Amino acid sequence: MVLHTLELLKKEIPLEEESVCIPEDVTTGLVLVDIINGFCTVGAGNLAPREPNNQILEMINESEKLSSVFCDQKWPVLAFLDTHQPGKLEHPYPSHCLAGSEESDLVPALQWLEKEPNVTIRRKDCYDGYIGSIEEDGSNVFADWVKNNNIQLLLVTGICTDICVLDFVCSTLSARNHGLLAPLQDVVVYSHGCATFDFPAAAARDTKDALAHPQEIMHHMGLYMAKGRGAKVAKNVSFGALKK
Repeated sequence: MVLHTLELLKKEIPLEEESVCIPEDVTTGLVLVDIINGFCTVGAGNLAPREPNNQILEMINESEKLSSVFCDQKWPVLAFLDTHQPGKLEHPYPSHCLAGSEESDLVPALQWLEKEPNVTIRRKDCYDGYIGSIEEDGSNVFADWVKNNNIQLLLVTGICTDICVLDFVCSTLSARNHGLLAPLQDVVVYSHGCATFDFPAAAARDTKDALAHPQEIMHHMGLYMAKGRGAKVAKNVSFGALKK
């Protein structure tokens, strides 16, 4: 049933992905959205997968590959980590990724990033990394990161495609269009570097206040909506000449 629905969805709202080659003369930043234990590591929390998930595993692997390239080249990387204070729920989801817990830490495959000088770590307490970057004085850590590094192109990976990734991409594009993120020009969402969770309709019917969330369908919708807002959706990413 899900496969039939997915095929129908892709027919009615097809998503054309592109091959993106990032030129060597375009300053590029990598944003990793919430690639943390609480969303990716089996059994790590209320919103973690209950069993190994191929889409999530691919997202981690692809994000690690890109992170390695960016760190080898000393290019800017920003990692958002979903982090909540006890007692401050994020409706409609149960308690998750509490501050000080391993849930809110990067997955083991990416923990090495914390020691890299070109990497900025930003803990956020909401879906949207752009909003979650606002400080008490009104400044924005993400916006300052873009400006201070003269970033022209943003490459985005992470989880969930249709929630935190999409919200961040939409806000970033709106801010760019409003002249708040110069010199940023393009936002690229790498489809294989993104993932979302799977919560079938059958499970949702047995859970109070839960909404069904079929993984492949919602992943497609997240990418489709990002492209509709002005992002490029890449099926593969390559680079111009790299420093050796």
